[in-house]
Amino acid sequence: MASTAAPQNTPLHVGLFLATCVSTFGVFFTLFGGGVLGGVADRVWGSAMYAGVVMLILLSHELGHYFMARAHGVDASLPYFIPFPLGFGTMGAVIRLRGRVPTRDALVDIGAAGPLAGLLIAVPMLFAGVWLSHVETLPMATVAGDFPPTFSLLHFASMLWLWIKGLAFGTPMPDWPQMQIFGDNLLTWFAVKLIHGDIPAGSEVMAHPVFIAAWFGLVVTMLNLLPVGQLDGGHLTHAWYGEKAEAIGRRVAVGALIMALFFSASWLLWFILITRVIGVGHPPVVEPEKPLSRGRKVVVVITWVMTGLTFMPMPLSLG
Repeated sequence: MASTAAPQNTPLHVGLFLATCVSTFGVFFTLFGGGVLGGVADRVWGSAMYAGVVMLILLSHELGHYFMARAHGVDASLPYFIPFPLGFGTMGAVIRLRGRVPTRDALVDIGAAGPLAGLLIAVPMLFAGVWLSHVETLPMATVAGDFPPTFSLLHFASMLWLWIKGLAFGTPMPDWPQMQIFGDNLLTWFAVKLIHGDIPAGSEVMAHPVFIAAWFGLVVTMLNLLPVGQLDGGHLTHAWYGEKAEAIGRRVAVGALIMALFFSASWLLWFILITRVIGVGHPPVVEPEKPLSRGRKVVVVITWVMTGLTFMPMPLSLG
């Protein structure tokens, strides 16, 4: 029996796409100065490269989900892009699955297609962006290697305590770090090592806009691959483990809180999202009795490898 797809609100999807193009360009131009040193034309060009690469990664990711869902007869919306006037100019993009997924194999196909399609764009752009970047000696040594790291909740708490002591007792006030440092994962570390070799102490890679866009794409991929609820990683663990995947999601939530304390406060947001918004539950497939095929298990393992390669304990730090 044929199913009828719900109508698409094409003007809304196009409008959100264009708004996110504007927001990624505008935020990068305003907050990052176009990611380059130079005049207005250079800043415009840098912002355009950043926005173009970010949008291409997000579009590839969501269309991977969309076309694979349609291939399995699952009604799905076109991508909803989410513009945001701060941060990196967007909070990503999503599609809605408006029909039930038939089998575990189909769930793996739909869940894995997005991150793998996005990585097909993000990884080449990463190497191109690193090649376009340059190494620069900084006027002061960074403190990115301190522990706890400068963006962790523990470090913020210690700085707040020193600030309160300074106000109350006249003790020296702490110096707040001024430089924002992008964290590494195994892919970014390898790309920098391959192209620039060992970075001397007191120097940093000054990221080109294409590098920053690819870095952001890798962060989005990493977060989507978390094995929680109806995130991409949650689709995959549910396809493999069924309801047992909920216990994995709860452990990830605890892990996010620990990461916020000891590595990066940004994980606190994900702890809140997991526990209050996303949840750990997942709707069952239509035919759960059909086992996951060997080929789809290979796909799941590949995505787990990509999770490890893209994982960043400290997406951002201060120096």
